Amino acid sequence: MLMPTLVNYRGDDEFYPGGSFYSNPVDLGRLFSIASHVDVYRPPCKRARISAPFAFGGNEFEQDKKPSIDVLPEECLFEIFRRVPEGKERSSCACVSKRWLMLLSSIRKADDIHKEVPVSDNVDMVTGNEDQDFESDGYLTRCLEGKKATDVRLAAIAVGTRSRGGLGKLSIRGSNSLRGVTTLGLSAVARCCPSLKALSLWNISSVGDDGLSEIAKGCHSLEKLDLCECPSISNKGLSEIAKNCPNLISLNIESCSKIGNEGLQAIGRFCPKLQSISLKDCPLVSDHGVSSLLSSASVLSKVKLQALNITDFSLAVLGHYGKDITNLVLSGLQNVSEKGFWVMGIAQGLQKLVSMTVTSCRGITDVGLEAIGKGCINLKQICLRKCCFVSNNGLVAFAKAAGTLESLQLEECNRVTQLGIIGAISNFGTKLKSLTLVKCMGIRDIALGFPLPSPCTSLRSLSIRNCPGFGTASLAMVGKLCPQIQYLDLTGLYGITDAGLLPLLESSEAGLVKVILSGCLNLTDEVILALTRLHGGTLELLNLEGCRKITDASLVSVADNCLVLNDLDVSKCGISDSGIKILSCAEQLNLQVLSFSGCSEVSNKSLPYLEKLGKTLVGLNLQHCNSISSSTVELLVESLWRCDILS
Repeated sequence: MLMPTLVNYRGDDEFYPGGSFYSNPVDLGRLFSIASHVDVYRPPCKRARISAPFAFGGNEFEQDKKPSIDVLPEECLFEIFRRVPEGKERSSCACVSKRWLMLLSSIRKADDIHKEVPVSDNVDMVTGNEDQDFESDGYLTRCLEGKKATDVRLAAIAVGTRSRGGLGKLSIRGSNSLRGVTTLGLSAVARCCPSLKALSLWNISSVGDDGLSEIAKGCHSLEKLDLCECPSISNKGLSEIAKNCPNLISLNIESCSKIGNEGLQAIGRFCPKLQSISLKDCPLVSDHGVSSLLSSASVLSKVKLQALNITDFSLAVLGHYGKDITNLVLSGLQNVSEKGFWVMGIAQGLQKLVSMTVTSCRGITDVGLEAIGKGCINLKQICLRKCCFVSNNGLVAFAKAAGTLESLQLEECNRVTQLGIIGAISNFGTKLKSLTLVKCMGIRDIALGFPLPSPCTSLRSLSIRNCPGFGTASLAMVGKLCPQIQYLDLTGLYGITDAGLLPLLESSEAGLVKVILSGCLNLTDEVILALTRLHGGTLELLNLEGCRKITDASLVSVADNCLVLNDLDVSKCGISDSGIKILSCAEQLNLQVLSFSGCSEVSNKSLPYLEKLGKTLVGLNLQHCNSISSSTVELLVESLWRCDILS
């Protein structure tokens, strides 16, 4: 039974609580802890309407102080507010002061209150069913960053969203240095937002296990949890999530120094629906926790293991139990050797693996790569970054074994040479659609002493970026091997010339759709004339940024031959006002994006031409064009109101 509050009067007409509305002292303690952390706004008291003297105990006295609701203790206000209907009424009350806001945020939904606190028969109580407009499907998203991340703002979000559809996603990045997010703020979210499905906490040192436990107790529908740089959260908090949130499907833990094997074991034991796990830079995580999680999570499909102290044992477990894994990322695993990758491949457990990325793992060698090709029979995409022990032999052996591969990406794999690329292309069969080479310093521009193998007719995308040794001879060779290329990216190949690119353009049978030649300093108008003449009917994107020898002559050819071009970038090229005028006069040209950043010869004279082009433009970049004045830019902004202009 509830104990009534004993009220005594003195001459100063103050209230003094002699009891409590709560039979449970824990709830009362929570309320007083809230008040101690929040700055209270006290509005000025109104003039008393009743000033006549009255008798008490035989002594007459005049009321000295003005009555105010602020003198009510926390438990009295709580009893009042919990009878206020959920929805707009409670949201309006929360706007009065921080004190009221925090009290309202401590009230759970009506159904829970009825179970916790008995109510007498003569009190009218608002039930959850009476407020038909209140729904908590959880489709709202809120994000707090930096100084805005405080307990008060979290409480405001919690109270405000509960009457507008319910909070579904909450992201907190950083925290206020003076009044940062604590357990108090997360408690408000846990009480008011049972619909929360996704929670992201980044770089928050003031939230520990207690805060995460509150979320676990109040948000049983949680599906996604992202913890990054939360040094105060340990296995205890993660275990509470595991025990209370059985619908968890995605977990990301990065740079959390106190989370280790025990927390991962709890996740594997209590979260049967877990589909995605990402672990990065957690020093307490070892083979014991990773292997336990991998062997327990029966429907796990996405796995990321980065910068962890795991060994070959974890990769062996991964290869044996990862029967539903489709996406796998392994990065910075310094304690994994060649044996680990070899066992993972030959275990034949990764039958459903579709995409794989390996970065900075010294254990991935020719032997391990070949085993992966043989064991992962449905692998379609592979990316190898900074794999310094993968050479031509391993790449060719992998190509022979991986019969389903569609995309190959090599970055900073410096033991792979031109011979390895040719061998891989010729052995991938008719499945390979995309080849990407980035900063592969082992590739040298040499003439081959043997005939080229049969062409790869399936390859549609070729991207060779910042490989300084890739020159004219290599490009001509690739053109003959890949006659069906539609997407071509040669960014940063300053060694290629017109003579090297022309054979590729001439051998392309399907018609080029997207061409990026950014940073190819030695290309001239001649190759652009050939490009537009041969592929003007299919070309949709052309990027010539930094090709200094490209002039207005190339724009003349673009205007005459390109029928479907919608994205043109001639930044830092040698074009002038005349070139812009030519583009504006092309009737068949319907450019949507145009960039001529850093073109000093384009001036205010181009204003009418740009206005004409602006009928179809949605993006215009004229940054660092020193000959275009600010007044001209203002006129363009006014006339091209549908176009995003960078200046």
